[in-house]
Amino acid sequence: QVQLVESGGGLVQAGGSLRLSCAASGNIFNINFMGWYRQAPGKQRELVASLTSAGSTRYADSVKGRFTISRDNAKNTVYLQMNSLKPEDTAVYYCAVGERIYYPSYWGQGTQVTVST
Repeated sequence: QVQLVESGGGLVQAGGSLRLSCAASGNIFNINFMGWYRQAPGKQRELVASLTSAGSTRYADSVKGRFTISRDNAKNTVYLQMNSLKPEDTAVYYCAVGERIYYPSYWGQGTQVTVST
């Protein structure tokens, strides 16, 4: 089992920045995929950014150039740096990890990000 604890969400004005953190604990040795997803009210959940154990990253078109996913192996933590935030970035953000690429098995509890105009 893997436990994920997210933090860093909140309310920010458009153009501002936030950094989300996702601390992992438990059996993390076989984790090959780490992703940040988001779900806005009335919309489907979408993959925002992902990072594999090989170091490959992938971003949704809507956040390219603004968001950066990274990890700190010593802290077992994955980050999502979000810059130039827009109101359309408002959503609940979830951290998810797993052994299979793009098929995470473990999810965090979610953290709310609200971007005001």
